[in-house]
Amino acid sequence: MPTRSKPPKGGRQKQLSDADFRKLAAFRHALRTFLAFSAAEAEAVGIAPQQHQALLAIRGWSEDKAPTIKDLAAQLLIRHNSAVELVHRLEDGGYLRRNAAAEDHRLIELSLTAKGEAALAALSSAHLDELRERAPHLVEILTELTFD
Repeated sequence: MPTRSKPPKGGRQKQLSDADFRKLAAFRHALRTFLAFSAAEAEAVGIAPQQHQALLAIRGWSEDKAPTIKDLAAQLLIRHNSAVELVHRLEDGGYLRRNAAAEDHRLIELSLTAKGEAALAALSSAHLDELRERAPHLVEILTELTFD
């Protein structure tokens, strides 16, 4: 689950200016605009946005072993039972498979099928193109937020 930041030391909060609020609003708008693009792209290939996120999390997993449902839940910041249902829908759709772990058959590892790989490749290509287009604006917003 997301962590909360600690309150400022000494109990005092920095006085925010109108410009601070405008910068934060611009940042949130940029994020939401990208997420709306992402959702539309996922739906265009026939999957839900969270299914796209799951495919990406599984394919992008950086550990030496394949991810488990527990790993997926932690990566997506969702409950274990929600991850189970998400995996079930992706498996039913032919996008991923569950495999018994070689060293412990009680553990179920997740991997993408050819259909899952193809859907993710198309989505990732479109997302990278979109990010390259948006990058200058995002960098500008982040720079203003962090270096004022």
